[in-house]
Amino acid sequence: MHPALPERLSVAPMMDRTDRHFRLLMRLLAPGVRLYTEMVTAQAVLHGDLERLLGFDAREQPLALQLGGSDPDLLAQATRHAVAMGYAEVNLNCGCPSSRVTDGRFGACLMAEPEIVADCIRAMREAAGRVPVTVKTRIGIDDRDSWEDLLHFVGRVVDAGTDYLIVHARKAWLHGLSPHENRTVPPLRHEVVYRLAAAFPGLGIAINGGFTTAAAVHSALTRVHGVMIGRAAWDDPWLLAELDDTLAGRPPGERATRRRAVLATYAEYATCALERGATTRALLRPLHGLFHREPGARAWRRSLALAMPGGDDVVIALDSALDLALAAAAAVDRGPGVDQCARRALS
Repeated sequence: MHPALPERLSVAPMMDRTDRHFRLLMRLLAPGVRLYTEMVTAQAVLHGDLERLLGFDAREQPLALQLGGSDPDLLAQATRHAVAMGYAEVNLNCGCPSSRVTDGRFGACLMAEPEIVADCIRAMREAAGRVPVTVKTRIGIDDRDSWEDLLHFVGRVVDAGTDYLIVHARKAWLHGLSPHENRTVPPLRHEVVYRLAAAFPGLGIAINGGFTTAAAVHSALTRVHGVMIGRAAWDDPWLLAELDDTLAGRPPGERATRRRAVLATYAEYATCALERGATTRALLRPLHGLFHREPGARAWRRSLALAMPGGDDVVIALDSALDLALAAAAAVDRGPGVDQCARRALS
């Protein structure tokens, strides 16, 4: 059995991060990765503004909608909307540990109710037609974190027809830890996910959690079908570009030239998005990491911050920010004899 998803690299659904602007930037940098929306509840899909909640740029494809919920009928209806709008995948969230999500009876707390999850998957699978239905989950919750607990949960969702499984290699504490702490305090246990992949050899499994270097990603891909990258994609977008190039067998090209081309396309997109009501702040936020760990990063961030209030042409603002960052980087290369303009950019 071949995995339902051909892409071996994906960007995790992240609240207040993976909006349509960030996803478009990711697609420009990494053409071959799979992208995910922020989690949207089934109730919101059925009663909210579909264009605002689910709208996307066609260039974002392949794009997955992540749904939250525990009512099979509502999830099936939301899945039909997703299919009608052209999403390439529908993903059920069984991994978010926030108290708001838990109180709504969806997210990671569903790991304690595998039969409910199985009912949801069956309903979504019937509504999805040929579109893959996948699950994102944890390796356990609270005191339900034994190998047997995980095997039982995964066995039920596989029997129900899930096409692909994404596993965050940490357990979640539903009480006592914040969502941020649940991403850092419970120890990473990658070996549990690798063991799970060996136990379900016909199931495509992606691992998520703690992947911040190309070496770690390539090592994981020898054990599982896919790797999902979360915060590192926001902090260091070029990591995705480098990984995608490697997996596709493409030469990376000269970074400064490529960065200018990406920003030119993004600026065109941003100009149209502003006309549709997007804010300058929302459009510039995803760009902050473009010089991560590089000379010129401070000048780049400062220039973006000055443009945040809006009012300037976004094309001019990005061009100016890029020129300042590159000047600052060149000043570092030249050493002590930098000119005053470059010194100001570095300060």
